[in-house]
Amino acid sequence: MNPKYDNLLKEKMSDSSYAKLTALKNQKVYDFVGEFAAHCNPASIYVCDDSAEDEAYIRKIALENGEEHPMAHSEQTIHWDGYGDQARDKVNTRYMVYPENMEKMKAMNSLPYDEALEEIMGIAKNNMEGKEAYVKFFTEGPAESPFTIPCVQFTDSSYVAHSETILYRAGYAHFLHNPGCEDFFRFIHSAGPVDDRMCTTNLDKRRIYMDTQNNIVYSMNAQYAGNSVGLKKHAMRLAINKAGEEGWLCEHMFLMACIGKGGRKTYFSGAYPSACGKTATAMIPGEKIVGDDIIYARNINGEFRAVNVEQGIFGIIKDVNAEDDPVIFENCMKNQEVIFSNILQGPDKMPYWLGQGVEAPKTGNNHSGEWAEGNKDAKGNEIGIAHPNSRYTMRLDYLENYDKEGFEAKEGVKVSGVLYGGRDSDTSVPCEESPSWKDGILLKACTLESETTAATLGAEGVRAASPMANMDFVSYPLGEYTMNNIKFVEGMKEEPRIYSTNYFMRGPKGEFMTSKLAKKVWVHWAEGRIHGEYDAIDTPSGKIPKFEDLDALFKEFLPKEGFTKEKYDYLFTFRCTKLIEKLERTKKFFASKDSNVPAELNEYWDATIAKYKAVKEKYGDEILPGAYKG
Repeated sequence: MNPKYDNLLKEKMSDSSYAKLTALKNQKVYDFVGEFAAHCNPASIYVCDDSAEDEAYIRKIALENGEEHPMAHSEQTIHWDGYGDQARDKVNTRYMVYPENMEKMKAMNSLPYDEALEEIMGIAKNNMEGKEAYVKFFTEGPAESPFTIPCVQFTDSSYVAHSETILYRAGYAHFLHNPGCEDFFRFIHSAGPVDDRMCTTNLDKRRIYMDTQNNIVYSMNAQYAGNSVGLKKHAMRLAINKAGEEGWLCEHMFLMACIGKGGRKTYFSGAYPSACGKTATAMIPGEKIVGDDIIYARNINGEFRAVNVEQGIFGIIKDVNAEDDPVIFENCMKNQEVIFSNILQGPDKMPYWLGQGVEAPKTGNNHSGEWAEGNKDAKGNEIGIAHPNSRYTMRLDYLENYDKEGFEAKEGVKVSGVLYGGRDSDTSVPCEESPSWKDGILLKACTLESETTAATLGAEGVRAASPMANMDFVSYPLGEYTMNNIKFVEGMKEEPRIYSTNYFMRGPKGEFMTSKLAKKVWVHWAEGRIHGEYDAIDTPSGKIPKFEDLDALFKEFLPKEGFTKEKYDYLFTFRCTKLIEKLERTKKFFASKDSNVPAELNEYWDATIAKYKAVKEKYGDEILPGAYKG
C-alpha cells in the first residue's frame, strides 16, 4: 500500500496481522502504522480485529509480560504504575499549536507546533525497541451512528490495549465497512524503557502532546491510564475541539435514567469534578446507568440527545464499599474481568484498597513493591495499603442497573435534565433549578469548585475552580467554549433543565448534613419537577424544593435518615456574601485562563453580583427558604 513501509511492516507483522491491516483499504491508517513502526522500532506488531481470539491474546500477553498479574479470581488482574506515574501529568500534557493559532491558545498549556513535534519525535525514536506493539481499532460512541468517531491506537503496552478493550466499543468492523475514511483519531503511545516490574523508567521524558489540528495524540514514557489510555481524556480533548468547530458538545458527564412514577425513564447527564460524587450519582441504587464519564451530545430533530462515549468504567476505587457504593463493590468482588491498578494484592491474592470497609492484611504487594505495614518511601512517609488514586477498570454491562436500551441507542437518549455539582461545605444548596439554560451554564456550570484530589498531581485539599467540571480537557479558549455551550440549545423544541447539586454542605460543627445516599432525593425532586409534579420556592438564583416535598421523598427513599425543618432551613439558606465571592472567583479564574473572555459573560456576572448585593441590602446576608419575594 506504500512502498516506503511495505517491506518493514511485512517483516514486523505476521501474515495474519498484515492481512488485517491491508483489508481495511485505508491509506491513512496504513501510513500511520508504517510511520511509527519505522520511527519507534518495535520488534514486532500485532494487529487486532474485533475477534474474541484477539481480545484473549491481549489478556494473555499482559499476564505473560508482567504488565498485569493474576488475582485469586481467575478473571481479575492487577497492574502497578511506578512512583511518580500514578495521576494525570498536567504539566507535561500540552497542545501542539500552529503559529497562526498561538495567540488564541496562549493561555493554554501550549507549544509551537514545530518545536513540540521535534521534541516528541525525538523522545519517540526507538522508544518501542525490543517490544511487541499492538494496533487496535475502536469507536467513540456507537458505531455507524451520528455520534461515531473511529479511533486507531498504536501502543507497546498490552495493559493499555487491554484497558481500552474493556473501555471502548470495538471498531475494526467500522473501518472495514467504511474503506478509505479519513476522519478518525490517532493515538501513538509507548511506555518506553521499563524496570523489572514493567514500570516506566524515563519519567523525566514523559510527554503527552496533543495535536487537535490533525487529531493525533503522542504519549511517551507513561503508564498510568490517565496519561496512556489515548481514547479516554486525550480523545476527549480532540473531541471537544472537533465539537466546537462542528456545533455539538463533548462533555465530562455521566448519563443516567432516573426511574420515576410508573417506571418512566427520565434521562439526566451530569458534570462533577473529581471526587465530587459523579460516579456515585450515576450509580444511585434503583436508577439506571448509561455511562459514568464522557458524553457526546447533538441536536437531533430538535432534541438534546446524548450517548455514552465509552462501554466501560475506569473509576477511582478509594472509598468504594458495600454501604456507599454497593453496585460497584459487588462487581469488584466477583470473578469477572476487572483490572485493578495500584491497590494491594494480599497474600490471599484478593484485592484491598483504602476505604474498602474490610480488614486489610498487614503484608502483600502494591505500587511500592513488596509491602508490609509501616514501610516508608524515600521521603520517609509511611506507605499505605494502596495509592489514593487506585483504580478499577470494568465493563459497564456487568452492572445490574445497566441501561442496555439507552446504551445501544444509535441516536442517543433524550436528555431532560443536566446536573452540575461541586464540593462545597459552606455555600451552595443541595439542589436548585436554574431559571433557564443560559442561567444554568453561567451560574451553575461555570461556578463549579472543588477540593483538589489525588486524581491529579500536586497538593491535595486546595479549593479549585472547575467550570463545567471540564477545565483539564477544554482544548480551545474557555470563553469561546462557554459560549458554544450556551448556544447549543438554540432552536431546540425544549431545553433540558439545569440543576445544581451539592452533597457536601457541612453543619455548624463540621458534620455532613445528609448521608451520601441523599443524592437520590435531590435527583428525584429534579425528575418530578421536569414532569410538573412539584411546586418550588423562588430564590435570587433559581428555584428550590419545598420542605414538605423533600420530607415525603426522604420518607419514601431514606426512611431511617429522616429530614427535619431545621435541617432544611440550614441547607437551603441563600448565602449572599458567599455567592458573591464565588462569582468574583469565577470571573477571576476565567480571566486567568482566557485573555479574551466574551464581554457577554462578564456583563452577566457583574449584573448578578449587583443583584445579590441589592438582595442582601433588602433581606440580609442569609435568606431562609421562602423569605425572598423576588
